[in-house]
Amino acid sequence: MSGAERFEAFEDDLPEHPGGRAGARPSGQGGPGALVGLPGRGGGEPAGPPPDPPDLPDPSDPRDLPDPSDPRDPAAPPAVLEHGVLRSLLGAWALAACSAREAAAVEEHLRGCGACADEARRLRGAVGLLRRPESLDLDPALRARVLDGCLERRPPRIPVPAWAKPYDAETARLDALLQDFEDAEWHAPVRLCWSGSGGAATRRTTVAGVIADLLAVDGVVAVALGLPDPPGPARVPATAPGARTEARGRTVRFPPTRSVRAPWRDQAHAIVRSVSFTGGGTDDSEGRTPLSYGDVTLPLRDALLHRAFACWMRGEDIADAVDYPYEPPSPRHLHRMIDLTARMLPGALAAHRRAGTAAPGPRRHLVAAGEPGRSLRLEIEGAGGGEWLIALDSPAAVGSADHEVAHAVLDGVEFCRLAAGRLAPEDAAVGRSGDREAIRDVLLAAASLSRM
Repeated sequence: MSGAERFEAFEDDLPEHPGGRAGARPSGQGGPGALVGLPGRGGGEPAGPPPDPPDLPDPSDPRDLPDPSDPRDPAAPPAVLEHGVLRSLLGAWALAACSAREAAAVEEHLRGCGACADEARRLRGAVGLLRRPESLDLDPALRARVLDGCLERRPPRIPVPAWAKPYDAETARLDALLQDFEDAEWHAPVRLCWSGSGGAATRRTTVAGVIADLLAVDGVVAVALGLPDPPGPARVPATAPGARTEARGRTVRFPPTRSVRAPWRDQAHAIVRSVSFTGGGTDDSEGRTPLSYGDVTLPLRDALLHRAFACWMRGEDIADAVDYPYEPPSPRHLHRMIDLTARMLPGALAAHRRAGTAAPGPRRHLVAAGEPGRSLRLEIEGAGGGEWLIALDSPAAVGSADHEVAHAVLDGVEFCRLAAGRLAPEDAAVGRSGDREAIRDVLLAAASLSRM
């Protein structure tokens, strides 16, 4: 079969090439995107939406008319090129990347060259296999969605208690982020921030160091559940979270490496399994067990929720260090974290007042435990938001709308970052009304929670 016959054999199955013998294709039909979805030999789905139609020249303006010698003019005669040059242009021609004159010259050459016609057919077929590149990274929330779908069809015999689900979800999200890290990423520098007694405080570590800190502090919950303390260099006395982090730093002789991921992940799985068996899937049994958590005593459910909050924030720190996106928790889990922070504010505010860093409440407003007192209405906007009445004068007082003296409005994620020490109180975007001093004290109290 001659080159002309071979070219004609598949020419009818292909869209007109821009600038070919029959002229340019209609606006919005040409280009590489149209070639990917060929119904004939190329096959495949279109790679994307067609391009916008080009601006047409204005016939009344001579400046807009094409120059007959312009190689982009479809009506221009084919270029006279050597065989080797034309053969080198076949790939560009198949992708519709040639100029109009080059395309016309290639198509004219294919009529008389059987070898080039065969090569052109193979290249046009290969174009149909091209696809728009897609990210190979899995959605961090995919695991949670798959599990939710499975559990809707077949509930587990021993379900995870609702109060433990945020910890289960956040440790899974962070583990998904870590699974493809190379050695260089495990040693990427990370800057941890919190609100110290003298203002903002920072500490430099690495991605592996962050996971080692999580391993050590999660050990507070593990020990309370009767599980072994973290093995190896992370083993420190069972005490307050901050003290465990400092003790780990004193006892570790070498910087942690990627090997810290396995014990952290195994400990997280063991904690979730333990609360699932002992808690029986309810919110009224094991979750109420008191746990010494630094300067405060929290129910086990709140301690585990606090660890979920810390895991989210540490995940953000790691993602920022490796320049990777990291989304906030799901709205229902975020609401639980905000609720825990709001419930801890009266105690943090009382600690500030004892330390002399907060304005003392007027004596006439001090009330007995369980009685209503001066209150601040904390309104959290966005996913997981809501309203809370914060008792200002005593942690044992009850927030009351009748005794409301101030109103503060914050975004939910921004409020959490304030409580984690990632945002200074003076930098928080807060809508304020009422007693400004009370609002300032509550913001400072929220930032002080980052020391935990």
